[in-house]
This record gives sequence, structure tokens and C-alpha cells, in this order.
Amino acid sequence: MMAVPLSVLEVAMVQAGSRAADTLRDTTPFARQVETLGYRRLWYAEHHHSPAIGAFPPAVLIAHAAASTSTIRLGSGGVLAPNQSPIMLAEQFGTLAGLHPERIDLGIGRGPGTLDEPTARALRRGAGPITDDEYRGDVAATLRFLVDEVALDDLPEPWLLASSTAGAALAADLGLPVAIAHHIRPDNTAAAIDEYRACFQPSRWCAGPRVLVCVETVCAPTHQDVEWLAGPMNVVKVGLLQGRGDTPFPTPADAAEHPFTEQERQALAGFLPQQAHGTPDAVVQRLTEIVDATGAEELMLVTPVYALKDRLRSYELVAMAAGRA
Repeated sequence: MMAVPLSVLEVAMVQAGSRAADTLRDTTPFARQVETLGYRRLWYAEHHHSPAIGAFPPAVLIAHAAASTSTIRLGSGGVLAPNQSPIMLAEQFGTLAGLHPERIDLGIGRGPGTLDEPTARALRRGAGPITDDEYRGDVAATLRFLVDEVALDDLPEPWLLASSTAGAALAADLGLPVAIAHHIRPDNTAAAIDEYRACFQPSRWCAGPRVLVCVETVCAPTHQDVEWLAGPMNVVKVGLLQGRGDTPFPTPADAAEHPFTEQERQALAGFLPQQAHGTPDAVVQRLTEIVDATGAEELMLVTPVYALKDRLRSYELVAMAAGRA
């Protein structure tokens, strides 16, 4: 049995041969099922102008899922500070928390949510990338507005997303729990967590360090099934590793025919062993190793596979093997 809670990150993949409307339709049964399986949280990520990921605002998905579920915590993983007004973030998530007390998380990140520069500028109304000081100011202002302007009895639980020591240091300085993007930059995980724990300052939001680690997880009954299910994301991933955000999310059959270059194979060979791909027992063993190595108080699993039934089956197998379902 896993010793820490398990949660879910949903990135709302728009699959080849389907429409964005189909992805939205799937969000309701997905939220209900992961709640039934005993997962603690379900977070939604912010993305823009991607052929593989739907541009669905996390706050809207959270509101919809909250109306369709009753116990699972719902949040953003994350909303991106460069694209948002701090007071609007505070109002949106404060309202969600007021409507659904003790169920709403506000996870804030720094990235633009797109690799397309014109889209990034459009999101910021023509402005360029924010500086470290501007990002810190936006996060601090959002927290201040939650308390001083929204001022509801029930507030969302704020988290800071981090994939580097700089993000982890900001979370520590502001006294926020941190969600480590191990599924994006696993090589940074250990140093980021060390920085966070060493520098943490208690706050009204968090009395002591709290670390959540997000892990790419693909689980199936056989290794062949795992490779088949992981294929589409591997195609998208090598594009992202090369700085391209224009790769559609292919079918498993098309992914199996993808001509990976030797450089791409080496990149995947460096990334995949740090995640949790495998049969149920192997996945739980790998997740346990990550907990032991990081001291994480919680794990969040992201499972970017093609079909809703296969994605849910992966979460079900992990929950059963971990003693949660």
C-alpha cells in the first residue's frame, strides 16, 4: 500500500480523430471515476494554441467538475500568473471556494502555457515575458486579494508550481505548499525540493513544508500494453523537448509507426525511467521509490494516454495496486 495520498493531473488531450468538444464531454465521467477510485485531488492545467491539448480555462473545468462530484478536491495545476490579473484570479477561485467549501485548490505557475510567441503575447495583451520580481509580485498580490478583497469565510488552498530551484525558493519564501513538476523536468526535482525545505518560512497558508510531486504514470496489465499506450505522448514529448508545440496527439497505431531519430530515442531513454510506466506492481514500486527519494507528502499522477477508457483503466490499476480501490 502506498504511504502517501495519490492525486490526478488532467491535461485534457485532444486526440487525433476527435474534437475538442469530445474532450470536454469526457471530463464529467473522468472526474466522477477518479473520485470513486479514491484520489484526493483533481487538477487541471492551463494550455493555449496547442493541437494536442485543449485550451480550456481551469476555473471553468473546476466549476463543472465540482457540480458533478461531491468529495474530491479540485484545482488548477496550474493557472499561469503571466496570463492573469491577480485580482481576477482571487475573485474566480475565491468564488469557487465559497461555492464548494474545503474543496478548491489554487495552483499558480509561471509559464505562458504555450510555445507560440504570438499567442503568449496575445495572452499578455502585447507584453513580453515577466521578470522574477514581477512574478513574485503577481503571486503575492493574488494571495493578498484573496484575503483583503474576496474575504469569504472559505478560501482556496494556494499552491505554487515549480520545476526549478527558483520556483521552489519562491514557494518557500511565501510559505506555500509546492507542487514539483517532475513530469516535465525530473532532473531538477531533487535540487528544487532541497531548496524548498531548507528555505521554508511558515505563513498563514502553510505551517511547514509540504511537497507534492507530479509523475507521468502509464499503467496497464502487460509491458506491451504500456508501450502501446505511452506511444502517443512519446511523439508529442520529443516535439516539446525540441521546443516545438505543434505536434498533434496521435493514435497509438500512428505513434507506433513514428520514425523516432536516434537523438529522440536517447531523449526518451533519459526521461522515461524517471517516471512511472509499467504493470501495476512495477508502477507502485516506482512511485514508492520517488516518495522515498523526495520525501513527498503526496503524489500527483498525470496519464496522457489516448482513449478515456484506457486512461481511467490506468488510474484504476494504480489505485488497486496501491490499496486505494
